[in-house]
Amino acid sequence: MIGRLRGVLVEKQAPEILIDVNGVGYELQMPLTSFYELPEINHEAVIYTHFVVREDAQLLYGFITKQERALFRLLIKTNGVGPKLALTILSGMTASEFVGCVERDDIVTLVKLPGVGKKTAERLLVEMRDKLKSLMEASAGSEREFVLQSNYSPAPTVNSAEEDAISALISLGYKPPQASKSVAAAYKEGMDPETLIKAALKSML
Repeated sequence: MIGRLRGVLVEKQAPEILIDVNGVGYELQMPLTSFYELPEINHEAVIYTHFVVREDAQLLYGFITKQERALFRLLIKTNGVGPKLALTILSGMTASEFVGCVERDDIVTLVKLPGVGKKTAERLLVEMRDKLKSLMEASAGSEREFVLQSNYSPAPTVNSAEEDAISALISLGYKPPQASKSVAAAYKEGMDPETLIKAALKSML
């Protein structure tokens, strides 16, 4: 199993990235909470990974911390929650915010996430409560790792911030009209895609 990658970040298009490790390019999908903390293109990063093998695909999911990866692994063990939905959940809120929802039995916030209905939210609250307590205690004080290179040169921007943000939200399960509306409402002149995605997600929760 591939558990950790260290290499140069070649491409960033939320929620996907391409990282070059000694000449081999690995494609990963990341929750937006991790994506926001990536270094710039052509910098080096350390990413913790979870490898999923299906009949029709082999997929890598990436995380900035072991804590985020551990939460992802707990989520996909919950009945009715697959990797895509787990990615959406962790894109809509941080690990700490998710723990807060579980502790408060906050179904209202959870069901605002695409793909999370009332039954799924209730199941998450029941199944995750004890698991999350031990997870947070074990991972207290964990540090985020970045190794930066000095030869940074920005990659050219191809798509507008709004297009990138809408594309990212749609790939996470939000419907196109909802994604377009939230991005348009949140957009301010000069916003980069990551800031815009954060603002659009916040407006929907």
